[in-house]
Amino acid sequence: MALEIKNELGSIDIAMDVIANIAGGAVVESYGVVGMASKHQVRDGFAELLGKENYARGVIVENNEGDIDIDLYIIVSYGIKISEVATNLQSTVKYKLEKTLGLNIKSVNIHVQGVRIINTED
Repeated sequence: MALEIKNELGSIDIAMDVIANIAGGAVVESYGVVGMASKHQVRDGFAELLGKENYARGVIVENNEGDIDIDLYIIVSYGIKISEVATNLQSTVKYKLEKTLGLNIKSVNIHVQGVRIINTED
C-alpha cells in the first residue's frame, strides 16, 4: 500500500516502507535509544534488537485519509529518563517526516519494549 499525494503536476506515490525507514533512521540516531525492537514479540522473540537493515520492522505506519499515525517499538539505554527519550523521539520523527516528505503526521506513539545496559568499557 502506498500513500498518494496529488499536485498540479501529477501524483506521487510513497510506499509505507519508505516512511517507516525514514522514521526508523531518525529513531536510531536519537540519544538514549539502543535500537529498534520487533513489533511482533511473540513471533520474533523477546525484545530482539534489529539491525540497520530492519528499521521498518520496528515501525507501524497507518494512513487515515491523509493523516499519518506512527507506532515505534524501541529499546532504550539503562539509566536514561524514558519519558524524555520518548518526548524527544516524538518531536524528532514528526519533524523529520513533515520536512522530508511533506506529510501531515497526526500521532507518533512510542512503545518501549526493553531496557539494555550498554557496555562502555570497550
